[in-house]
Amino acid sequence: MSLESAKSSLISTLVRHYDELVERVRRRFGDGGFAHEVIHDVCVQLLEKQQKEQPRTPLALLHKISHDQAISRYRSERRRQAWIVTLPDLPERESEAPCAVRQYAASEELELLTQAIEALPPRCQMVFVMHKIHELPQAEVARQMGISLKTVEKHLRLGLAACRAHLGRTTLEP
Repeated sequence: MSLESAKSSLISTLVRHYDELVERVRRRFGDGGFAHEVIHDVCVQLLEKQQKEQPRTPLALLHKISHDQAISRYRSERRRQAWIVTLPDLPERESEAPCAVRQYAASEELELLTQAIEALPPRCQMVFVMHKIHELPQAEVARQMGISLKTVEKHLRLGLAACRAHLGRTTLEP
C-alpha cells in the first residue's frame, strides 16, 4: 500500500467516524463547538502532513491524534485567556491621579506659598495659618489670640494678598 493510499485510508476513516470522534472530544472537554474545531484541525493536519507508513489501526490513531490536538488547543486557549483583560477589570474612567508634570508644578506652587506665608509678619502669619491651614473659624482665631474679629479679617486679607503677589496671581484658587 502506498503512502498516498495510507493518507486516503486515514481520511476515509475520519469521514466514516466523524460524529464518533466529535462526540468523544465533546465528552472529554464538554464543548461541541470545540470538538468540531479539533476534528477539523485533525483533518487539515492529515491533509497537510505526509504519512510515513500505513497505520495498523487507523481509528485508534485518529483517536490519539484528536485527543492530542484537543489537549494542545485547550492549553493554547487557556494561555490566551490568561492574557485577555476583561471589561469589568478595566476602570470606567481614566485615573484622576495627577501626571508627573502636574505633581511637579503643584510642589513648586506649594513651595512658593510656604515662602509667602513665612514672609508674613508674625501675628498675620499666625492668623493665616490658624484659619487657612488648621481651618479654625475666624471667631475662634479671634478668641484664641485675644484680638477682634475685624483684626482677624484684616490679617487674612493681608495674608491672601501677599500669597497672590508671591504667586503672581490675581486670585487664589481653593
